[in-house]
Amino acid sequence: MAKGEGKVIAQNKKATFDYFIEETIEAGIVLQGTEIKSARKGKVQLVDAFVRIRNGEAWISNMHIAPYEQGNIFNHEPTRVRKLLLHKKQINELIGVSKQQGSNIIPLKMYLKDGYAKVLLGVGKGKKNYDKRQDLKQKDAKREIDRALKDRSR
Repeated sequence: MAKGEGKVIAQNKKATFDYFIEETIEAGIVLQGTEIKSARKGKVQLVDAFVRIRNGEAWISNMHIAPYEQGNIFNHEPTRVRKLLLHKKQINELIGVSKQQGSNIIPLKMYLKDGYAKVLLGVGKGKKNYDKRQDLKQKDAKREIDRALKDRSR
C-alpha cells in the first residue's frame, strides 16, 4: 500500500442512509494497546457511534471495538468513550455546526493511514422517512437499469 492511502477497517453505511452528509473531516483517535490490535483485525462497529464536544475536546461514544483475543487483564472496555485528535480550529467549526438545529456529527469510516488510526467524521442533517423511501426507489431503479444493460450485452 502506498504512503498516504488508508486501509478501511470499518464503515458506517447506515449513516449515509439516515443523514444528508454535508462535509467530512479526518480526525485521529486515541486508542489503547489492545484496541489498536483488535482494530487492525477489523473488529470495529460504528453503527450507533456519535461525536460530542465537551470542554473544547471531541469525544466519540458508542463505538464498539471488540476485546482482543490474546489480551488478558490489560484488555479494554469495548464501548468506552474515546478522544478524537483535532485542531482547535476544527473543533470550533464543529461546535458551530452542532449548535444548528438537526445537525449531527457522525463517524463515517475508520481506517489506518500511515500506521495511525483515523476516523472520517461527517457533519449531517437527519433524513425524514420520505427521503429514505426516495433513496430506496432510486437504488432499486439503478439496480433494474444495470440488470437490463447486463442482459442486453449478453
